[in-house]
Amino acid sequence: METRIYAVTGAASGIGAATADQLAASGAKVIRCDVRDADVLADLTTPEGRDSLVSGVAAASGGRLDGVVAVAGLALPSDLTVRLNFFGTIATLEGLRPLLAAAEQPRAVAVSSLSAIVAADEGLARACLTMDEDAAATAARALVEAGHGRAVYPSSKLALNRWLRRAALSWAGAGIPLNAVAPGVVDTLTARAAFLDDPRTRALVAAAMPQPLGFPGPVDAVASLLAWTVSAANSFMTGQILYADGGAEATLRP
Repeated sequence: METRIYAVTGAASGIGAATADQLAASGAKVIRCDVRDADVLADLTTPEGRDSLVSGVAAASGGRLDGVVAVAGLALPSDLTVRLNFFGTIATLEGLRPLLAAAEQPRAVAVSSLSAIVAADEGLARACLTMDEDAAATAARALVEAGHGRAVYPSSKLALNRWLRRAALSWAGAGIPLNAVAPGVVDTLTARAAFLDDPRTRALVAAAMPQPLGFPGPVDAVASLLAWTVSAANSFMTGQILYADGGAEATLRP
């Protein structure tokens, strides 16, 4: 059996690093991609960075990928969040798809978020889905200027969910399962800096996104699910948004 080859974006920290580590521990070859501390350095908020990702991964993989794990993301009240979370993720998946087509059992997964069902702005999500990046960035900046910057992140993830549900059908026709994992709040350094270390903000987030199995959740549990979705074992699931959220989605949408 050939060694499986994976590309993981956002692999320098958090969920991306944990997923890359788990895949490597399974015996796979892992191409770690990020803006720092990675095999392939690429800024996915820019067209040039997206091109660099594709060319770098193509060279490092030898022309074949068995799986893509698109984790890279931002949670800033900024148009950069839309450029990375939505357009950068799609560019990653579509740009690396030819390498997946060269594999016998290819798989792909993106990271979404529970917050997409809690605090997204429909207008920004629709703007993203026009596939006009500059227009979507303008819509994101307008939200920030109106004092609603916190909606940018969940809106980018809601748009990603909708794009993925549609795209998964054509990907399935090519024999490539495409799914998303939507974590709840997990214990990453980014989450600590953003709100977990502040008792008041932590309490507000915990109330908005209740997690019966624990708050915050463990990073490794999310990484394990991501790793499974791109494994050969996942042969019959596609187009799904899998909530790894400690029961939050079931609580909010019983």
